[in-house]
Amino acid sequence: MLNKNTKTEQGILVVLSAPSGCGKTSIIERLLKRHQGWTRSISATTRSPRVDEKNAQDYFFLSKKDFEQQVKEGKMLEYAVIYENLYGTPRAFVTDQVEQGNTVIMTIDVQGAKQIMVSWGKERPLLSIFVLPPSIKVLRERLVGRNTETPEEIEKRIEIAQDEIKAAKLYNHTIINQNLDQAVLEVEEIILNALKQRRNN
Repeated sequence: MLNKNTKTEQGILVVLSAPSGCGKTSIIERLLKRHQGWTRSISATTRSPRVDEKNAQDYFFLSKKDFEQQVKEGKMLEYAVIYENLYGTPRAFVTDQVEQGNTVIMTIDVQGAKQIMVSWGKERPLLSIFVLPPSIKVLRERLVGRNTETPEEIEKRIEIAQDEIKAAKLYNHTIINQNLDQAVLEVEEIILNALKQRRNN
């Protein structure tokens, strides 16, 4: 366990995107175990909670009316409709965490990341990282190896991945997840360097 991150006057929001199967969830889980001062952004959703899910811990569970009202009031940094349910990132949670000096890590798709890059504002610290697969061939092998989707669903994910990869140039940094341990170290180094630079400014 690394020492607790020394808090700066203001923390930083880290946006991490990657095609499905590129290991972004595993990367985040390892980073959060290594750094006590880093936290995961909690999304809001209109879907019903599952049996083992807790409000304000897994998601902020909202009614459709409340969610839409928050969108109107500009209280969502980004949002999208997924399988007839609304999902979004509450502005207040992220803002409060960053103002407390915490590093907030958000795993989000390209569409949401583009919204964040606009809604978060240029005056606030934002670090964006895109995780690439070694190749489309390797990505397909990883998706097949998960054994969670049909061949048709896998090909759809590959198609989406190829479109998402085109947006990698919009991010501050890109890394290739050839090896998970190395990918974690690379993302960690990028974030630590950004925090060091903020402390020195």
